[in-house]
Amino acid sequence: MNSETPLVTPVARWIGHILSLLPCLLLLFSALMKLVKPAGTAEGFAHLGVPLTQATGLGILEIACTVVYLIPRTAVLGAILLTGYLGGATVIHLRVGDPFIMQPLLGVLLWGGLFLREPRLRALIPLKR
Repeated sequence: MNSETPLVTPVARWIGHILSLLPCLLLLFSALMKLVKPAGTAEGFAHLGVPLTQATGLGILEIACTVVYLIPRTAVLGAILLTGYLGGATVIHLRVGDPFIMQPLLGVLLWGGLFLREPRLRALIPLKR
């Protein structure tokens, strides 16, 4: 690290890890439900206008993007991929008139947690000068 890269305090790093872990657990649970397809999954997908045949692919994609985010070296790429995934989920919920606060909130938590624990991201997006 050079002198221009902001340091991350241990407290900020821990808060960042916690903020990152919460949405990852929700995303992995969501992906698991898409793979297992418990009762009610077909009705939920039908309500959203998404064929149930796409559940497995969406679950695998969700797991893959989350794993990329959890690997420290690829966390920024994972955050970008998950932002796209959550953007698509937001549009699907908007289209049918469902509440859509959870998807953007997960994205904010993912990026906020990453910002707190990743000095390279802090250098790229300085909040104060």
